[in-house]
Formats: sequence, C-alpha cells, structure tokens
Amino acid sequence: MIVPMKKASIVVLSKERKKALDSLKKIGVVHLEEVEGSGETLASFKETSNNAMNAISILSEIKLPKKHSTAETLSNEKIAEKCSRVVALSEQKKKLLEEISSNAAELERFSLWGDVDPEDFAYLKENGVSLRMFEIPEDKYAFIDDSVQTISVNHAKKIVRFVLINGGDDRPATLPAEAYEVSMPSLSTAQIAENIKNAEKQISEIENELLRDAVYIDAIAAFKKSLENDIQFETVYSGMGKENSGSEADLAWISGFVPVDSLDELKSAAKQNAWALAYSDPEEDDAVPTKLKNNKLVSLIYPLTDFLGTVPGYHEYDISGWFLLFFTIFFGMIFGDGGYGLLVTVAAVIMLIKAKANKKSSPFGGLMLLLGVATVVWGCVTCTWFGLTPDQLRNIGLDWLVNLSVPPISNAYAETAWLPFWSTDVSKGTLTTAQNLQIFCFTLAFLQLSVAHFKGIGRNRKSLKALGEFGSLLQLWGMFYVVLSMVVSSSLFAFNEVIYGVPVGTVCIGLVAFGFALSFIFSNYEGSIGASILESCKNIISVLLGVVNVFSDIVSYIRLWAVGLAGAAISGTVNEMAGPLLGHAILFIAFVVLILFGHGLNMILNLLSVIVHGVRLNTLEFSTHLGMSWSGFKYAPFSESK
Repeated sequence: MIVPMKKASIVVLSKERKKALDSLKKIGVVHLEEVEGSGETLASFKETSNNAMNAISILSEIKLPKKHSTAETLSNEKIAEKCSRVVALSEQKKKLLEEISSNAAELERFSLWGDVDPEDFAYLKENGVSLRMFEIPEDKYAFIDDSVQTISVNHAKKIVRFVLINGGDDRPATLPAEAYEVSMPSLSTAQIAENIKNAEKQISEIENELLRDAVYIDAIAAFKKSLENDIQFETVYSGMGKENSGSEADLAWISGFVPVDSLDELKSAAKQNAWALAYSDPEEDDAVPTKLKNNKLVSLIYPLTDFLGTVPGYHEYDISGWFLLFFTIFFGMIFGDGGYGLLVTVAAVIMLIKAKANKKSSPFGGLMLLLGVATVVWGCVTCTWFGLTPDQLRNIGLDWLVNLSVPPISNAYAETAWLPFWSTDVSKGTLTTAQNLQIFCFTLAFLQLSVAHFKGIGRNRKSLKALGEFGSLLQLWGMFYVVLSMVVSSSLFAFNEVIYGVPVGTVCIGLVAFGFALSFIFSNYEGSIGASILESCKNIISVLLGVVNVFSDIVSYIRLWAVGLAGAAISGTVNEMAGPLLGHAILFIAFVVLILFGHGLNMILNLLSVIVHGVRLNTLEFSTHLGMSWSGFKYAPFSESK
C-alpha cells in the first residue's frame, strides 16, 4: 500500500535553527520540501565534495600492488588536503602530458633538420649572415633561380630541405611557390628534448605519489559520504524561510511530508522542543513523496523496482503485489528452462545462506529464489531441461521429468492434436502445443488487464466514471475472443461459434460495441455527461484508436511465448553443436567449454529479455490500462546516515 502522508510545517526561533534541524534529523521521519541553499559554508562543502569525488575517480584507476602499505588514519582536514593534492597532481600530470605531446610534435617537425637552435640563427644574422629554412618538393628544387643563394641540407621523402642565404626579410620573387618556409622553433631542439625528459621525470614522480595515496581511497569515500550529509544539512539550514529583522524573536520555518504512522513521533518531538507544528492533508498539486509498505513477500519486488527507478505517484496505485505475481510468471516463461531455474535457485540459496551467516537480510536473494522456483515449475510443466529433448531425457533415465509435464503445453507431446474442452468435432480443427501456449499468453493478458480495470472501477466507484472503466473492461473481454480467432485459430474460435448454446462470437462483438459506447460516454465524466461526450468527440481519433490498442495490448503478450521459444531453440542448438564432441575423450574439454559458453550466453540473453519484455508488460501495457505514469519519487526523510 501507499502510506498516507500529512503535509507538516514546523516553525522555530531563527537562532535555534541548527538545534531544531539536528533534532529533526535524529527523528528521521520528515521528507522535506526542496529548498535552495546558499552561502560560503555550503559552497565550501560542495567544493570539497567535488574534490573528493574527483580524487576517488583518479585513485580508482590506479591498481595497487598485492603487497602495499596500510593507510594510516587521517583527520577530515588531512583527507581534504590530500584530495586537493591528488586533484592538483592529476591536473599537473595532464598539463605535462599536453606539453610532452606538443614538444614531441615540434621535435618531429625538425627530425630531418638535425639540431636547430634559434640563438645560432640570431648570432649569424648579427654578423651579417641571414639564414631561413625552407622545404620544397625534390623535383622543384632545380627550378630555383641561380640568383637565389641556397644550401641544401638533405633530401628525404622526396622533399629537399635547404636554407636561404641573405634573402632578406621578404620572400624572394623568384623562389618557386612550392617552397614552404619552416618557422623557427621557440627553443632549440636540444632544449625541447631536455624538456620532454624533465616532464617525463615529473610525471613518474606524480604517478609514484598517486600510487602512495591510492591506499586512502576508502577513507576518501567515507569522507565524501559524510560531506553529503553536511551538504544536505547546510542546504536545508541556509534555505529555510526566516525573518531577518535582527530580533531575538525572529522565526524560521520549513515544510515537508510525514507518514501518518509517524505523525505522533513528530508531534511528540515538537512538544518536547517547543516547535510550532501544523499539519494537513496534501493538496492536489503538492509534490508528495511515495512510501510503500507491504508484507515481506510482496516486498521482494523492491530490489527490481529500485533498480528500474520506478516509483508510483502518490495518487496512483501501489501494484507491488500484482507486479511481483505477474513478473514471476513472466520470468519463468521467458527463462523457460527448468535447468536454468535450478541454477538460479542454487545461486539464490547460497546468497541467502551467506547473508544469514553475516546476520544480514538479502531481499535480492529472496527475489532470485522466487524467480528460480518459478522457472523450475515452468520447466516441469513444459518439459524443458537444458534444451534436452524428451527422448534424450528418457535415454538418461529421467522419464519422471517427462511425466511431470502438462500434456497440452509440454514439449513431450508437441505432435499431439488437442481439442478445446467444449468441442468434440475434429473437423473444425485441433490445437497444437504452440497454439495452447499462445492461448495461455493471451489468458495472462486477459487476467492482468482485467485486474487493471477492476482497480479503476473500484477507485471511481462513487462516480459515473466507473461506467467508463466498466466499458473498457467489456472491450477487453470481447477483444480477447477476437484475438483468439485472428491469431490462434479462425475455425475453432469462429465469430459464428456456438458453445453450450451461447453464440460466443456474437456476444463478444456485442461486448466490444457496448463497452465502446460506455467508455465513449463516461470515460471523461467530471460531473456532466454532456461534457464527457463532448470531450470524447474532441479526441475522437484517440478514442477510436483505443479499441485497436486493446487488441494490440493483448497480442503483445505473445512475446512471452516467442522469446521463450527463441531461448529454447538456442539451448537446443548448443546441445546439437556440442553433442558430437561428447564421444571423444580428447575433445571433452572443448565439449565442456562449448556447453558452458553456449548455455551461459543463453542465460544472459534470457535475462536481458526479462528486463526488456517481462518488465515492459508490467510498466507499459498493464500500467497504461491502470492509467499509471510512474510519476512518483521515493520517500527520503531528512535523517542521519546509517
């Protein structure tokens, strides 16, 4: 359930703000409204925190040797200084690397000129000999006029390097256009090379110092976490509303949200600390945090929703229980293989045992255990075990696994033709195992989406809008038969089919039509039927597409069968590839590697499929029919870090 919240406002003496916030933090029940802090103290905390974050990033890239010194205990001031030093060293190293790159490029430019020193050129010029460096294509050098005095330095890579003697400050008019003047380096090439060596030496010293500092990364991380608490506190402290008259009686105030089951604790603290406290139900436009409270079983879904970052809005539904139920089924169907389920189950049991030994809880381990068992159950009913065929299972003495399966959806009976429970007429057609699995998928859609509309009816039970939800429910029920007819079998689920005297096809078409009418009239009801109809008319395109969307949402559940089928095909292919290697002792290692790699890769692909498809059906199709947008944010009270 979503825990009801109260909006609370607390008023204290301005001079007692810090004391009040300390007490409020110890209580840890109020989710404060966002405030904008300011001030030198806050800016200093943020700068220090940024340095710590950068220091962690820098030091985390350094691999410590197996035998390294233990970090000594440092005060917060020393850690802050070390963070600044690490960041400064990193910046210095970056500049040195840029300098080396620039100098190396300059040396490369003069690599075929030999040693070049600008001072030598300046000395010669002072003594009446002006030299300028040029490069020209080899075949153009012969075209230089004899009136131009040059000395060839070398020929390499089809380029002639030469110096122009006493050619003046301007370019000689008779010098070919292909001749390119080489600009003088700022330093001698010998000095540039020396600078590179010095920079490399400094970098080596910096890297050694950073290596010594890498042992402090855990201490810096802990320091960074404590800074986050300081930043949070200072943000609230400096951002509180307050009077600024300078009087001792100046007041300060702050607002937030408190769960109703924690309100008494806040009231007690307000009385004890002489705070003024006012509380009321949140307004419709308030940004209210969401706190979920469920039993231990339903809470198993929290690791997944926390990972996805999906939080229902305060005024939306808590579908944790339904999410867990259907996601468990979806996981089992997509993973599909009972053997894989056993591996997941064993891993979960190990995780839970370790957690218990360390006296810790493991919600993720509990979720894994549930999903693993669900996969084992699906593997049992469909006779799917590590991609082995039923005959292969019988050959290795596992007939009982085959017998555990449910015939209509079991791989062991894939060639059997099945009649629907209401039919005895083979001429109308039969159902294959694949079709039965498709029907199972569509039935899941029917059930889950029906739950969505029943919840909508319950929420709007005091309004005629409930009739609009009922209309959507009827459309879903009627469209279910349409999907079976169009996707599974048009002969067994014909629109003129009569089952036990009931014209099912006609009834279902009638449900779609009548449901559409109810939805059209009442879906937008806000006190006036006429206004509701007018609103539907304004959005007639989306209203008409809504009927098509019901069809597509039901069909969307076929992905459970299709993705599971793909996974089974991959595991079967891996077995076929590895099978010929099993009879040769020398190839046994290759067999093991192929089996582990193939099935391991398939499990990873199945996990990705669960995230993409299993989660989607809950957060998109199901949520759309619920009218949920997952617009909420998690309840995070102002409290001391644990």
